[in-house]
Amino acid sequence: MKPGILLTLLLTTPLCLSAQEGDARNAMQRQANGLDAEGKTAEARAIIQKLIDGAPDAAARAASQRAMAMSYAFDGDCANTVKYEQLVIAYWVTREAAEPQDAFYQQGEMANEAARVCIDAGAFDLAEHWYREGARLGNQEPEPRTHPKSLWDFRTAHALARLAARRGNREEAQRQLALARKALDGDSAMAGPQARFYPYLVGYVALYTGDLKTAEAELTRGLAMRGNQNDPFQNYLLALTWERQGKAEQAKAQYQKAYELATGHNPPAAFVRPAARKKLAG
Repeated sequence: MKPGILLTLLLTTPLCLSAQEGDARNAMQRQANGLDAEGKTAEARAIIQKLIDGAPDAAARAASQRAMAMSYAFDGDCANTVKYEQLVIAYWVTREAAEPQDAFYQQGEMANEAARVCIDAGAFDLAEHWYREGARLGNQEPEPRTHPKSLWDFRTAHALARLAARRGNREEAQRQLALARKALDGDSAMAGPQARFYPYLVGYVALYTGDLKTAEAELTRGLAMRGNQNDPFQNYLLALTWERQGKAEQAKAQYQKAYELATGHNPPAAFVRPAARKKLAG
């Protein structure tokens, strides 16, 4: 996963806008992001709709449509997230001739992003569909490829392991874990930036298949790795592990940490912010 890649659309100001107009649109989006983080999602979407309606070009419209998808994600609304991510995918279809490498990669990214929201919302069948669709789209990237097939193999196995764990299928989860490990071991260049997501996967599978000791060990190990410390979702999973172990005070402090780290406008923040808020209120 390229750091920040999912924010590229949102932070890019269309060339046809004046600096003042671009600043105004960015300020409106920041306001909407803040409202989503506070749980005021209807107010946020009213602002984002204005950005969509007033978009000066297709790229700006797609950026705002993606923001709308994420606003629905803060409500755990898988169906509407998918609806708007499909609009962003449609934009990238129009860029295939001009930007073939990036266009297909972004189509895969947006499909995976929708899938991530759906799995966190408990819509497992839809999540599986969009994870598989993301790999299909991403793998259409023509040569010379900048995103190898091994990356999509790893992502797909990672996703299917999590889905199997959530469905209570420990055997399938372990099989997919092995495939994820195989993908990492088979491509050292790809594994460089991706390996840090493997302990989190092992911990996730252990958590949702009832092996809390392994979950605690792997999630703790993962959070110690460079780049993971400020991941709100991994911090949330450790808090959930401690809660299920009966470590109430540790869990509460960790939920607070996860909540404070969930400052983005992306799937991890969209799940963690409301979920941690509910845990802390309880």
